[in-house]
Amino acid sequence: MNELMAARSITTRPVVTLGGDAVAHVKDTVCDAAAARVTGFTLTGRGLLSGPLKDGLPWAAVHALGHDAVMIRDPLALVNAAAMTARQQPLRARLLGARVLTEAGSEVGTVLDVVVEGGTGGRVLGFRVAASRRFVPGQTRHRRRVYVPRGGTLTVSGRDLVLPEDAVRHVADDLPGFGSLVGGVPGQWRGSLP
Repeated sequence: MNELMAARSITTRPVVTLGGDAVAHVKDTVCDAAAARVTGFTLTGRGLLSGPLKDGLPWAAVHALGHDAVMIRDPLALVNAAAMTARQQPLRARLLGARVLTEAGSEVGTVLDVVVEGGTGGRVLGFRVAASRRFVPGQTRHRRRVYVPRGGTLTVSGRDLVLPEDAVRHVADDLPGFGSLVGGVPGQWRGSLP
């Protein structure tokens, strides 16, 4: 499995060609929540005072999503950002802050971040959630933050994210622990991630 990363950590990451030319910086991650897949990135310019670019980077043009940069083969692969986001909204607009529920209607919490697979994967594997008190009994005044796998099915209804019951039974407190849950470590929950 490729490296797991929080979608917010991708923000401001440079977009670089395989030849080493800096093209832009990531402004936001665009994803298709129903398909649980990153579909691209909106971009900003490279300078300190640069604003958003009219160009976007579709996932098909990404060579690899790495820890330090988003690698592309050719800067000519950029497309019109408005056309790219017509069907999918950037994560900030669609998923961050969304209420997480189980299929039975139990409240899990609120989405703080989305966990995506780096490299050439681009899959949405789960969510960092501020757990509700009903989900994590006995927690203190501060909400506990946990990583929850998305499970085999995922439904987005308005501003609600609905996860299968089996997914919310398996949570991790940190990203490495979450990686073991979804990475197929023997004896751990592997779910039915496509």
